[in-house]
Amino acid sequence: MIDFEIPEKIAGTRLVVETVAVNMMRPVSRYFDEHEHEIPWDYINFMHTATRAMGGSSMVPSEKKEGPRFGFQRLAVMVEMLSWGDAGIYLCTPGGMLGSAAVSATGSPEQKERFLKRFRGETPVFDAMCMTEPQCGSDTSAIRTTAVLDQEKKEWLLNGEKIFVTAGHKAMLDSEGFVVVWATIDKSAGRAGMRPFVVEAKTAGCQVLKMEHKLGIRASDTVSIVLQDCRVPFENILGSPEVVKDQATTGFKGAMATFDATRPIVAAQAIGLARATLELLKEMLAERGIIIRYGLPRQKLSSVEKEVIEMEILLRSAWWLVLKAVWMMDNGKPNSLESSMSKVRAGDVVNRITQKAVEIMGPLGYSCEYLLEKWFRDAKISDIYEGTGQINRLVVARQILGYRSSELR
Repeated sequence: MIDFEIPEKIAGTRLVVETVAVNMMRPVSRYFDEHEHEIPWDYINFMHTATRAMGGSSMVPSEKKEGPRFGFQRLAVMVEMLSWGDAGIYLCTPGGMLGSAAVSATGSPEQKERFLKRFRGETPVFDAMCMTEPQCGSDTSAIRTTAVLDQEKKEWLLNGEKIFVTAGHKAMLDSEGFVVVWATIDKSAGRAGMRPFVVEAKTAGCQVLKMEHKLGIRASDTVSIVLQDCRVPFENILGSPEVVKDQATTGFKGAMATFDATRPIVAAQAIGLARATLELLKEMLAERGIIIRYGLPRQKLSSVEKEVIEMEILLRSAWWLVLKAVWMMDNGKPNSLESSMSKVRAGDVVNRITQKAVEIMGPLGYSCEYLLEKWFRDAKISDIYEGTGQINRLVVARQILGYRSSELR
């Protein structure tokens, strides 16, 4: 049965991460917001060393079967706390991100061992996932990047362009890093022809084209990647190379399974940011003599008190949705519905709370003297990446009403 309390096994990890968030992230939060594309190496190196000392990679959940499984719940708790420290710096955490999630969801046991063990080495390693293209955003089935098999050399030849790749620059810094590129091996097959490929850093024909300047999460790099006759070993395809037209395949299913695993983690990021905002708002109000009086009838509360209490309710309910989604993931239960619900809810909540905090504090909320305005900017990405709020609402509606994607768009 699901338990909303943080297990003792995870509580110790959260305490370590909280120390990092307080002492290594918050003090430099404004600096890395103003120095976009500068890499926070002190944080990265510390997190890599600390997580190795604790027995593994920070961002790759364990697949051990013995006893209760807490991998994704542990990850959600860590991400919530790190995002409380700084959402952009959190996205620089080494140890496996979206690319690793794709490997975990679609790779063979041999591929998982081959690629994921890299994150347990002595130096920080990064990965990324390349899905979005200039002509296709949320419609992942419309990708045009192609993968053609060179039968003679037993290599895949990839051509195309990917945009808005989170951490793509860092993934290309070291030869141990990699990106997972989604491409089609048969355009005529539609979704059935889509497959993920592991493209390792330093591979000829794979190049970072540009780095984006962004509204928020500026400590994290977001890049465009071009693939021009990029040759990838045959064994770097994740899933079967066989195409069965007009049938659901491991390729497209793998993309959806990746999102089922990562969307609650994005939601956890939003929760951490919302909690940071709400805590600072209450502190600023208290300094000005406004204390929230809990337990009074609603008609006796001031408008500000009502707003804050409502925000706390929204925050708590969104966090519970995240916990349910990751609990299901840890216990091997299908969680596509709960995964999308958690992301929709958390994306709405973090945007409402950060916007309302800026409004309540007026000029102080708008000023760079405090982090409220930064968190307002950082919040919007939670509603955009890993499937926009609109797309996730469609996923939820289809699941509840029993419609296929072709029937409800």
